[in-house]
Amino acid sequence: MTNNQPLTKIKLFNPEFPNKSTGIINGETSGLLNWNDIAYPQMYTLYQTLLSNFWKAQEINMQDDIKQWDQLSLSEKDVFLRINTQLASLDSLQTPTMNQVMDYVTDSSFKAIFAVISQQEAVHNESYSYILSSLVPLQEQKDRFNQAKEDPIVRKRNQVILEAYEGFRQHPTPVNLFKLAINSINLEGIYFYAGFAFFYNLARQQKMLKTSTMISYIQRDEMQHAYFIAQFVRILLSENPELNTAENKDYVFKAIGQAVELEKEWARYILKDIDGIDLKEFEEYVEYLANKRLRQLGFQNLYEERENPMPWIQVFSDEMMNDTKSDFFEQKSRTYTKVSQSNGFDEL
Repeated sequence: MTNNQPLTKIKLFNPEFPNKSTGIINGETSGLLNWNDIAYPQMYTLYQTLLSNFWKAQEINMQDDIKQWDQLSLSEKDVFLRINTQLASLDSLQTPTMNQVMDYVTDSSFKAIFAVISQQEAVHNESYSYILSSLVPLQEQKDRFNQAKEDPIVRKRNQVILEAYEGFRQHPTPVNLFKLAINSINLEGIYFYAGFAFFYNLARQQKMLKTSTMISYIQRDEMQHAYFIAQFVRILLSENPELNTAENKDYVFKAIGQAVELEKEWARYILKDIDGIDLKEFEEYVEYLANKRLRQLGFQNLYEERENPMPWIQVFSDEMMNDTKSDFFEQKSRTYTKVSQSNGFDEL
């Protein structure tokens, strides 16, 4: 099969084929999933890790944030609402996209993981709405979502992702699936971090801690999603060497580099008046994240090698919360899967 030959939607059941898939795309499989007989056993660990993160927005009592809301400055309130709806607009794209990918992936274990990711993205989207409903009237919520649709910088960021996603939706080919995956890594592994930094900056000032707790749950999920998609890409390239072209490798660096520049542009726009966040430091932090995503994909760094240039944000990382085995923001006790080198999930 060529890179541009359309993939075929996978039939639900093919009893003449083996249960263990012969490929993640264009393979043969019965459609039945026996987790004890899968082509890539490490996918079961990934699946279990994702399940261990299950949470609901309603678990977080927003009363403390409701009381603090009026103590925020007008600028803080505006940025808070802009970022909330911008993040929601990005997550809105993920649930239907992950569902569509499932139609063309042969391996049932990968289908199961894409299904979990799709569900978690729906939870994230609901969480942003839950935060808004706790703080502002319905009409302002609607206005802010419309603002996210109309904001030129938000539209510019979203358009890059949409073009890749729609490209696969209209023409589901192997190369378009590859491009969709790279842009999904950009969305979940780079695009969210200016927003996360804003909420964590409030938290270190003891402001809006419940919101920041919810953001920490979302961030943990997103890191793991980006890691899984990176593994998906590596296996896709391994099983389909015709995708290992200079053009596709160049696409990875260009797409991630563009995502970095768009995230820097958004940060300069949305965080310029926020005390406590150094924009130069943040831009280096985005480059640091981009290098991590590239290494997860098996590529070399695009930017100068550096340690995390925003050490204060490390306090809000998955590893810190996992080490303490409880919610960093003291909401309630939770038990998380330990992040380690064996599963490859990066800290912030």
